[in-house]
Amino acid sequence: MHVKVRVKTGAKNESIREVSEGKFEIAVREKPEANMANERVVELVALYLKVPVKRVRIVKGHHHPSKILSVAA
Repeated sequence: MHVKVRVKTGAKNESIREVSEGKFEIAVREKPEANMANERVVELVALYLKVPVKRVRIVKGHHHPSKILSVAA
């Protein structure tokens, strides 16, 4: 399953909001440095979908606010 994500980094509060089926808006506290924001995005999506973190990975958009994540069943 693929999930589209729009990320806001450096947010005051972390949040995850499902905009539509398979599309999320995520706010994370981490800055986009040393892959920290990407790691937190993967963690939040895994928690929201109730799957292990190992099953979520970024397919496209490592250096962009819009990302596509792959979630293995």
